[in-house]
Amino acid sequence: MTEHSRRPAAARRVRSLPPWSLLAAGAVAGGLLGGAYGALQPPVYTATAYVVAVPTEKSDPAAALGFAQAYGRVATQLAVLGDAQKRAGVPVRTLQRNVQTATSPDAPMVSITATASRADLAADMANAVSLALTRHSKAVRKTTNVELEQFAPAVRPTDPSSPSPVLTGLVGASAGGLLGGLALLVRPRREGESTTAGPAALPAPALAADVHGMV
Repeated sequence: MTEHSRRPAAARRVRSLPPWSLLAAGAVAGGLLGGAYGALQPPVYTATAYVVAVPTEKSDPAAALGFAQAYGRVATQLAVLGDAQKRAGVPVRTLQRNVQTATSPDAPMVSITATASRADLAADMANAVSLALTRHSKAVRKTTNVELEQFAPAVRPTDPSSPSPVLTGLVGASAGGLLGGLALLVRPRREGESTTAGPAALPAPALAADVHGMV
């Protein structure tokens, strides 16, 4: 069988499939791929430590709020991470990639979040950066009149923060079903299958008679 003869046969087989089969095939394939991805990817754990800015007698709460915003940006700089790397037991580059900070416009607090492939390492990284940041604030306390204190240390997470295989499977099934629906729109039509929902065309003799009657 030549290539040209195989193509019409494959097209006929595709046209003979029921419309729902493409949706089902896409959903099943996407669910299997998504579930496999979730099962094979390494787990990711997340831990968060909190520090709070406290004003001294020469300062006020408004200044503490402003310095909390500033320390939130300083926490991921080399001066702080270089001090934290020994306690965390990882290089500075690892801290730069896996540590993030966040501040609040209403409270003088800084959250330090670390992610790692191990639960204990994520907690160690977050605590190491928070302690390094508090030491840095105490070193310049006489200038800023604000210092950071540890509000809540990071604890070892019990469950990974990465999506489970069930969740990735559901996402994959949804995406596969969507692709199946798109394939359904562009699939070859069956013979006699209408592509529009409009009225059927009139035969030529009937159309000619209708035009003659209108004249």
